[in-house]
Amino acid sequence: MSAPERIPPRSVTTAELLAKGELKVRGRIREASNAVLFCSVTYEGRETSCVYKPVAGERPLWDFPDGNLAQREVAAYEVSEATGWGLVPTTVLRDGPYGEGMCQLWIEAAAESELLALVDAEEPEPGWKAIGFAEVGEGETALLVHADDERLRRLAVLDAVINNADRKGGHLLPADEGRLYGIDHGVTFNAENKLRTLLWGWAGEQLTPEAVDVLQGLREALNAGGGLAVKLAELITVVELDATRARVDAMLESGKHPEPSGEWPAIPWPPV
Repeated sequence: MSAPERIPPRSVTTAELLAKGELKVRGRIREASNAVLFCSVTYEGRETSCVYKPVAGERPLWDFPDGNLAQREVAAYEVSEATGWGLVPTTVLRDGPYGEGMCQLWIEAAAESELLALVDAEEPEPGWKAIGFAEVGEGETALLVHADDERLRRLAVLDAVINNADRKGGHLLPADEGRLYGIDHGVTFNAENKLRTLLWGWAGEQLTPEAVDVLQGLREALNAGGGLAVKLAELITVVELDATRARVDAMLESGKHPEPSGEWPAIPWPPV
């Protein structure tokens, strides 16, 4: 009689680990304006570090009265996954020690060349894109620039889709193997145009063919009954979902990166 076939143990996905694992709070990230807790999470023999942001620790915002910030963080992750670019760390909505909240995989930032810089010049050097002039003290100004990096350009497209109102330099996390992640997506998906970002270097320029393909895929996924539309309907309002569709349609119609509207501060403060 032959020996019974051995079934290899099932591999736990990162999403399962974050959603079902036991959360243990290890500390608090005090620089954040809302409650942000550094945790470990363990499930079926696998353990990792994560960030847990309980809804109970959110400060109310007048311009985001519907839904909570945690849901918007998860919605941003779902859109990122739908693009295929993987720009947002795995993020889930779950119960935790302080109630329901967002749980996101912790990304250990890797050392790499600067993505942002202040330069004493009127125009950026090759390989850099101008953001604008910033005061640096005593009446002096310097040109704020970001790298002309395809990873940042993809993130600029994602931010335009999700209407990110707070893309700061500190929200950019370079990781191992050349990966780049964006974090802190609580103030996104507003129905009004609130795009506020440091990644204006491509404003008004033609979208790349890759970006056009991604946006066309998002348009299909956001159609009524589409997989992404179903997921987002549980996280943001109907009006906000319609506005997301409209932003995708507008970018495809223009074929260009959006430009500042002039109705809202274009750059977050502080920028880093």
